[in-house]
Amino acid sequence: MDLNNPGTTLLFVLLSILLVVWFLKSKQPHKGRLPPGPPAFPILGNLFQMDIKEPHKSLIKLSEQYGPIFTVWFGRCPAVVLCGFETITEALVERGHDFSGRYLLPVFKRMSNGYGFVFSNGERWKQIRRFTLSTMRNFGMGKKGIEERIQEEAQFLITAIRNKKETPFSPKFLLNCAASNIICSIVFGDRFDYEDKKLLTLLELIAGNSRDLSSPWVQVYNNFPKIMDFLPGTYKKLFQNGANMRTFVKEMIQSHKESFQKDFPTDYIDSFLIKMDEEKHKPNSEFIDGNLLLTVTNLIMAGTESIGVTLLRAIQVLVKFPQIQEKINQEIDEVIGSCRRPTIEDRAKMPYTDAVIHEIQRYVDISPIGLPHMVTTDIEFRGYLIPEGTCVVPVFSSVLKSPSQWETPESFNPNHFLDENGHFKKNESFMPFSAGKRICPGESLARMELFLFLTTLFQNFLFNPVINHKKIDISPIRSAITSMSRDYEFCAISR
Repeated sequence: MDLNNPGTTLLFVLLSILLVVWFLKSKQPHKGRLPPGPPAFPILGNLFQMDIKEPHKSLIKLSEQYGPIFTVWFGRCPAVVLCGFETITEALVERGHDFSGRYLLPVFKRMSNGYGFVFSNGERWKQIRRFTLSTMRNFGMGKKGIEERIQEEAQFLITAIRNKKETPFSPKFLLNCAASNIICSIVFGDRFDYEDKKLLTLLELIAGNSRDLSSPWVQVYNNFPKIMDFLPGTYKKLFQNGANMRTFVKEMIQSHKESFQKDFPTDYIDSFLIKMDEEKHKPNSEFIDGNLLLTVTNLIMAGTESIGVTLLRAIQVLVKFPQIQEKINQEIDEVIGSCRRPTIEDRAKMPYTDAVIHEIQRYVDISPIGLPHMVTTDIEFRGYLIPEGTCVVPVFSSVLKSPSQWETPESFNPNHFLDENGHFKKNESFMPFSAGKRICPGESLARMELFLFLTTLFQNFLFNPVINHKKIDISPIRSAITSMSRDYEFCAISR
């Protein structure tokens, strides 16, 4: 910082004054008997002890010194950190109700105001989540109906890749199109052509949200929201992009309202509108416009980004390790052949492919730190007293990359999910969808998408790198709430 610049000096002085005033006004004792943790700076908390590009690694390193449960401070707010399979399972699964709250970090509070099913709590969360799960099942999640949609979308994806005529291209855009169309067909009732302006707009908004949420500035904002609101910065793009996303969804909801037929619901929005009509005279109903808007936004964001990123990382991994791609191709040829579409029933006969897909999810670790939980009442946990409303941060990377749970945690190894006879084996430490009561409601849909999309892709193509396959870096660019992947071009050679 150049303090010789009068403007910079003035900004520094104003920021210092704001920090001191905010600290003096907000300083208050904290009840409870929290786990010990690293010493925190006044005002700043443990901000400077975090790697802003990969905070999960900082937390895992701290757990080596302070144990699997410890406390860090975000500004003046404490957060209890959970590391390791046993600790996270005990908290989120065995005592799931106590840890089922959602702590609203300032950035999420500003973007959602507690609406929707991801960032809500209490009765609102219970009702919206129950309704969402039931409605998604009604529209085929986990059933034959949605399997056929994925198979159909996979063929659109194959056609789009064939149109590249084996020239180098990045598959990122097309994979995101395919993934988005599955959740769009459930929520909006239809898919989009890959050139459709609405789909292009939607994907741009989703990419912007994910990119901005992974910015180090988000961590700074969560520590000092009241101060940051007064200051300029690139982080403000996140809120503008979020507003644009909500405007897009509002327009889709409005078009549904205009063509709505109560007796013929075709998608999630129609079903929600029916529920709103049924409860319009019910005081304090949770089926209101705010929850519809944010729940649809939650579904579209989660259903597009997580699947699209995992598919992209899968191709990168299998190109980097051509011997694994070859073994998958061999299993596809033996079980499915080249004439028919893959089905979900094939998965039981393809243990190696299933193991590779699981290992991809474990290894790429796209959500190394879960969205923060919150204890719903004062609780005793492992000898500590955690007060109601305390933020709880589960570090799922500490499970997916734990040396005690995996033979080679830092290496890509499909044998993690294969027994000595080559049969698929489950591992209870496999937690890519979170765990407990806040586990991703679309887990079964995601598992089906990953299997059907990937087997269809490798049934039709051999993916070759443009650069030497050994130079492909499959580590993320940065990992915070989500993992940002690198981008490479490949040639898709017809098989």
